[in-house]
Amino acid sequence: MKTNIADTKQEMGKRGAEQGAGIIRKAIESRGSANIIVATGASQFEMLEALARQPNVRWDKVTGFHLDEYVGMDITHGASFRKYLWERFISKLPLPLAAFHYVNAEKDAAAECRRLGELIKKHPIDVAFIGIGENAHVAFNDPPADFDTEEPYIVVNLDQACRKQQLGEGWFPTLNDVPKQAISMSVKQIMKSKAIVCTVPDQRKAQAVKDSVKGPVSNKAPASILQNHADTTLYLDKPSASLL
Repeated sequence: MKTNIADTKQEMGKRGAEQGAGIIRKAIESRGSANIIVATGASQFEMLEALARQPNVRWDKVTGFHLDEYVGMDITHGASFRKYLWERFISKLPLPLAAFHYVNAEKDAAAECRRLGELIKKHPIDVAFIGIGENAHVAFNDPPADFDTEEPYIVVNLDQACRKQQLGEGWFPTLNDVPKQAISMSVKQIMKSKAIVCTVPDQRKAQAVKDSVKGPVSNKAPASILQNHADTTLYLDKPSASLL
């Protein structure tokens, strides 16, 4: 795992976007297409804004996958990650994507996991754009995360720390409004990505960053698994890197 520390969140996001766009261009040049994973949440604001502005990317050759979504959440809800991705990324692109496979957990979450699992098996991921949660989760794989499942998408229970983070970021009016389950891409599936661009700003993430970078690889700090990935770059701002 490589670390790259920027002075500001904006510079952090720009650096991550530039690396990711370069990987996408190379994949398209070599085989005519690229496959990506895109995350959501407040940590991705700056990176996604910069990624959508990257020059000379043939987005019409790119297939995208979505990391996670709340079980039972309507797409019109303000906290819907499908809504987030449309508003903050997909609708901002200069060309339409070849395809984007949203996670729809409104009705039958188990069936949606199976549907997405079959799709992603046919699309080896060139680059995953992800973040790290305050509890060191990746996607919605809260501690103790399942490092062993081979299923690409799984239904998970959200722990209290994760739900409090969603509340603290302003997505919900009260803790009781935060869903208790989600569909999440599994840890093993994320780790299959050829490259991982992980952007993590803010002081509130500093302990999770330290545990993930300096601590042992453990499902109690799920993002620590990134230490075992061959090509992960962790983009930080100074507050998130303050404990390293």
